[in-house]
Amino acid sequence: MLFALALAGCNEKAQSRAAAPPPPVTVAQPVKRTVTDWDEFTGRFEAIDEVQVRARVGGFVNSVEFKDGAIVHAGDLLYIIDPRPFEAVALQAQGQLDDARAKAELAKRELDRGLKLVQTSAVSEQVVDQRRQALQAAHAAETQAEGALKAAQLNVEFTHVLAPITGRVSRHLVTLGNLVQGSDGGATLLTSIVSLDPIYIYFDVDEETYQRNSKLWFEGKRPSSRDTSNPVQVTLTGETKPSHDGKMDFLDNRLDVSTATLRSRAVIPNKDLSILPGQFGRVRIIGSAPYEALLIPDTAIATDQSRKIVFVVKDDNTVEVRPVVLGPLDEGLRVIREGLKAEDHVIVNGLQRARVGAKVTPKMAQSPVGEKAPAGAKL
Repeated sequence: MLFALALAGCNEKAQSRAAAPPPPVTVAQPVKRTVTDWDEFTGRFEAIDEVQVRARVGGFVNSVEFKDGAIVHAGDLLYIIDPRPFEAVALQAQGQLDDARAKAELAKRELDRGLKLVQTSAVSEQVVDQRRQALQAAHAAETQAEGALKAAQLNVEFTHVLAPITGRVSRHLVTLGNLVQGSDGGATLLTSIVSLDPIYIYFDVDEETYQRNSKLWFEGKRPSSRDTSNPVQVTLTGETKPSHDGKMDFLDNRLDVSTATLRSRAVIPNKDLSILPGQFGRVRIIGSAPYEALLIPDTAIATDQSRKIVFVVKDDNTVEVRPVVLGPLDEGLRVIREGLKAEDHVIVNGLQRARVGAKVTPKMAQSPVGEKAPAGAKL
């Protein structure tokens, strides 16, 4: 009797399992749209203009006229070096110029007088020639005096150290009361200034990518960054999506023989001055011509040892595995280069319930799988 009861219980369990419906899964068809591949590189920001501000005349520092780390504009006063010694030299040079002009005026009058007297033979031609030479010497002395005065005035002007460019200034390296050397004795470094808007980002392109892009250019499928300001997108450290747009500006004329990379440069607007020289960033640049592609969510892709696979529901509701070749992400979806057709029904939810060759109960996804992710999603 016990054996009969146990047998009956097993039969009931087998019947209940046989009667259980296939597990439910959510499926969706791949999205077909035009995409463009992007290449991504690590780059470092550098200032377009960078100036080391040095003293052009020697002397004691009278005052520091800027705040460390502030934004300065071209022509802003940074330092004042004691101008009194240079003003005295300029005053002396002015006196020498006045003296030279007076002598030149006298020489001219004597020459004019001699030219009149030579007509009546009151003076000889030799005297006239001497006076003409004296006038030329006086003019030469006047020119020398003018040059000395301009040099002295320049030195007076150089005692007021001005910002040569607009940008962010560093800290002051010389404080009030210190003696600085001018350009004649190894000019003292006072501070430095870097421009911020716009800003460069330099990055190195590997040889394989360079050759691929060159081939696309020869085929007319992609403009060369040497001739065209191709757009770039930059993601800063700690960000998950690009936050700055820019354009290509420069490609070097040869590859680095030690790294087989090509130095490249893009210009990035920096209106809010949030990017500083020396920062790192991820640079994205167009890497292909536009092409039609099939895309699916990344969550629908599984890994089988060394290959990527997806699960497809066939017409008889059985599950089939498909190896696929992946492309880049595009607006939140993964490009499938090989392995899928547009009419396939791919399991996008419930992968853990799917078994190859077993039946499932497919349900189409409610929201369109091709719905775009927020603009600028990281690729």
